[in-house]
Amino acid sequence: MSPPVHALLRSPEELAEFVALRRDLHRHPELAFGEHRTAARVAQCLREWGYEVEEGVGGTGVVGRLRLGEGTRRLGLRADMDALPIQEATGKPYASCHEHVMHACGHDGHTAMLLAAARDIVRRGRIDGTLHLIFQPAEEGGAGARRMMDEGLFQRYPCDAIFGMHNMPGIRSGRLVLREGAAMASSDYARVTLSGVGGHGALPQHARDPVVAAASIVMALQTIVARNVDPQAMAVVTVGALHAGRANNVIAEQAVMEISLRSLDPQVRQLLRRRLHELVQAQARSFEVQAQVDWRDGYAVLVNDAAQTEFARRVALELLGASGVEPQGPALSGSEDFAFMLEQVPGSYVLIGNGEGGIDAPACMVHNPRYDFNDDILPVGAAYWTLLAERYLAPPGSTAPAGAGAC
Repeated sequence: MSPPVHALLRSPEELAEFVALRRDLHRHPELAFGEHRTAARVAQCLREWGYEVEEGVGGTGVVGRLRLGEGTRRLGLRADMDALPIQEATGKPYASCHEHVMHACGHDGHTAMLLAAARDIVRRGRIDGTLHLIFQPAEEGGAGARRMMDEGLFQRYPCDAIFGMHNMPGIRSGRLVLREGAAMASSDYARVTLSGVGGHGALPQHARDPVVAAASIVMALQTIVARNVDPQAMAVVTVGALHAGRANNVIAEQAVMEISLRSLDPQVRQLLRRRLHELVQAQARSFEVQAQVDWRDGYAVLVNDAAQTEFARRVALELLGASGVEPQGPALSGSEDFAFMLEQVPGSYVLIGNGEGGIDAPACMVHNPRYDFNDDILPVGAAYWTLLAERYLAPPGSTAPAGAGAC
């Protein structure tokens, strides 16, 4: 039997302490690779609790290492730390003190949950092996995970398995959702620059209009999903911006399109890239304009390892029971750079419900100026991390089930 969720945080006073820490992080948000204050607080806490700490990993990342016993297994737990360039509109007393910067995705809560678990794991002392706590910068588009890895994260802090967690509005508060296989989409980006011949709006025959070409390309791109992708596969092509011209009687010389593409399958991902290039060039030629495609690879498909997900599922069920766990949830079309870590180390990414909201007040989604992390789920997330670490790094002879791949 595992202890009650709140028991892993010892007391209401300790819970209040970590809620206060979360709200302090929320009040002082920092953008990608600028998480200096956040990283310093994380490092200070870990050192006080007895972790070996390295700062500046991948820019502003922090890694804490805890070795207990003689065990040889090595576990990684990861939380992200960065905020978003959004003007907060929550009206909370702990709202961001920085203009146009806020924790609109809950990374303040992710950091606080892992710190709460970090202290509890030390106090309980029930692990036998090495625990690596990875506090990552720049998840929001900056690929901080990849930068940490490029700087030798897993060479200096090798892990046999790694796990991550993200809150999700619209799911019952504290409910854990797991999924093996492809769980979050890849995300890639293309900027298409169409160059034509400008002219007077009354004399279009003397111009080559890139706006008309852009309009045709917008519609043609939709056929990739409708006619090229298997209907049972997932793909999204979004033209998020189209910039051209300034006056209603002037044909612009140039139009610029900003496009994002997402999929849950690496082969579909390559198909999207190929067909975008083909359609853009073909459409541009048909309108006698020039097209340049600037492609940027984004985040990979996030794929949860089957064995590690089953282990994480067992821990979740032990902690919360069947009513508190969705064992195989749906895949998401959002993206997450934890995918890069999972390409090198087997592991799993779990969702924790941030609350369902109600009919008159639906749950506020992340990346919204009115979003806020639900502090009621902090003890659940912290308890999950604590129990997962204790089960994965269980001492020899322990009656607790060891993690996936144990001998």
